[in-house]
Order: sequence, then structure tokens, then C-alpha cells
Amino acid sequence: MSKEIQQWYGTGRRKESVARVFLRPGKGEITVNKKPIDTYFVRESLIQMLTAPLNTVGAGKDIDLYITVKGGGKTGQAGAIRLGISRALIERDVANRAALKSEGFLTRDARAVERKKPGQPKARKKSQFSKR
Repeated sequence: MSKEIQQWYGTGRRKESVARVFLRPGKGEITVNKKPIDTYFVRESLIQMLTAPLNTVGAGKDIDLYITVKGGGKTGQAGAIRLGISRALIERDVANRAALKSEGFLTRDARAVERKKPGQPKARKKSQFSKR
């Protein structure tokens, strides 16, 4: 008889990044794209940003996180992971929702790069006006 692994899942998106977050009971290890978190994210500020939901709920030491993320840059990926972790923590225990909602971790940041318009050098930049 196979032993079923208990895990919780959450998807996060930010800019062009998409993160899939799996929570499993464990020792507090965080793996991003099969690498330890401090190897994948070199900047300490990004690591603090994406572990903030765990600190809010107080669940950092008793669960392992297995994360796959693709697209965008490191900042967008960290934001996507934060949203994914928050959603997975709610799936694990619905009582966590109030604390995560008050901290703003459940809001999907919809800001993205504005598209470039035709006939213009950039999204907002116009060509210089010439009187003659």
C-alpha cells in the first residue's frame, strides 16, 4: 500500500513570472528550481520578502517548500513566490487567511510593463516636435 504525501499547493503571479509552490511537512527547507533559496536568490531583501508570509503565520520551521518559478526577473519571481506561499498557507489552514490578508500578502500585484506603441521609440516617449 502506497503512502500518500500530504502537501498543499498555491500559484503566484507577478509581472511575467509564474510560481508553483508546494508545502509539505518537514524541517523548514526551501528549494527554488531545485536549488537552495540562498543560492537562487542572492539578495537578502528578496529572501525576506518571500518568507514574510511564513513569519506572519509562524510556520517556517515545520514545513518544507518546493518551488518552481519561471519567467521575468528575480524581483518578479520573488513577488510571485510570496503570493504562491500565501495561497498555499490558506489551503493548509483557512484560519491563516485573516493574518495574511491584513498584511496584504493575498493581493495580486497587477502592475506590469506598458506596451510599446507603434511609431514611437518607447511606451511613453514621443519623437521630438519640429517646428520646421
